[in-house]
Amino acid sequence: MTDPIADPIAGVLLAGGLSRRMGGGDKNLRLLGGRPILDRIVDVVRPQIGPLVLNANGDPARFAAYGLPVAPDVVEGYAGPLAGVLTGMEWARANAPDCQWLASFATDAPFLPSDLVARLMQAVVAEGADLACARSGGQDHPVFGLWPLRLADDLRRAMVEEGVRKVDAWTGRYRLAVADFPIAHVDPFFNTNRPEDLAEAERLLSGG
Repeated sequence: MTDPIADPIAGVLLAGGLSRRMGGGDKNLRLLGGRPILDRIVDVVRPQIGPLVLNANGDPARFAAYGLPVAPDVVEGYAGPLAGVLTGMEWARANAPDCQWLASFATDAPFLPSDLVARLMQAVVAEGADLACARSGGQDHPVFGLWPLRLADDLRRAMVEEGVRKVDAWTGRYRLAVADFPIAHVDPFFNTNRPEDLAEAERLLSGG
């Protein structure tokens, strides 16, 4: 049996939402410290995984500078982050045959940990779990998860035939491991959903 920790892991950057609370547009392209938030996330994510895909709807040209494949939701109707996870899983099965796992990342969390994927995999192995998600401050962050590609067909059936949309409603069917991350000066999963969050992120970035 191979060591799952040593196997390559694919990654999906979840950018398929409508960003309503930010007033529309791509919140991950908003500037933080003079750089798009997505720049910061890609810099942290790339060393942690192998093949990487950006899940985004609409014109992919707006992300051309990142040199990443862009895959729109495979389930219609802006079905939420679970659709992005399924998109990443199906993309990885088609394009990353050496990978058995997919790591997912929200693209509005500029302080995410550099050891996120390693700790998610360690949690899966330690607990003999099917999948994993991150936690901080007692709150689970299911969009920062580790997903076995063997469950892609199960997830598609759940979404298409059963109308499942909530991440927790699907992960609750399996053994879920949780990797707990400490909060130091900032929650590593702080997200910039609203303009006031972006202002707070600027304050945190400057050490204020």
